[in-house]
Amino acid sequence: MVRQWIERSLWDVVPRDHRQSARDLRRRQVVTASFVVLGAIVLGILLRLDQGSTEFVVFSLVLAAVWTVGAFASGPLHLGRIARHDLHHRPVLQPLVLGAALAGIFVLGALVVREIPWLADQVRGVLGFATEGYLPVLVLVTAVNGVAEELFFRGAAYAAITRRPVVWTTVAYTIATLATGNVMLAFAAVLLGVLVGLQRRASGGILAPIITHCTWSLTMLFALPVIFGV
Repeated sequence: MVRQWIERSLWDVVPRDHRQSARDLRRRQVVTASFVVLGAIVLGILLRLDQGSTEFVVFSLVLAAVWTVGAFASGPLHLGRIARHDLHHRPVLQPLVLGAALAGIFVLGALVVREIPWLADQVRGVLGFATEGYLPVLVLVTAVNGVAEELFFRGAAYAAITRRPVVWTTVAYTIATLATGNVMLAFAAVLLGVLVGLQRRASGGILAPIITHCTWSLTMLFALPVIFGV
């Protein structure tokens, strides 16, 4: 039962007709590449700002806007479906469970990492934002960025790549995260990228990746400060 559930969520590809003409594919690729450059510029500005500052929050939302506009400008996006009882349904419960499971794995990992000083410092560097801001704003920024990143990387970028899109979108997402200079964030990006990439491949849409990403990131927002005592 569990094996079938996992296969339907991550492996079994639901039939769909999302074909693009050569012209539409080329347009999507150009638009996506352009917004990657624009996003990199905004990210470069963001990384120079103090975490928790008003400017940091504003540019975090600007970056989310860049990813979102780029995703919709690139072409059609699909929510996706997964198989259940020989019918196809929108994925909601499955990505929630997978996001929570991934968060649980990270929580267990965090209990080990906090005993390794240089890795613990990497995590605490990320948590500066979580301890310096107003909680509702932090939740909003975390959720908005999670949605925007999936719209772009598992939406526009995935559809723009014709071969091994799970691999290459994970690589692209990890490279974007590496710009922060934080090893732990990059490691998280690899695991999250593979998981949501498989969901995108199986379901054919962005709904499952968005739900999983937001479930994971919001859980981490609340859990990690407690574990690391910040």
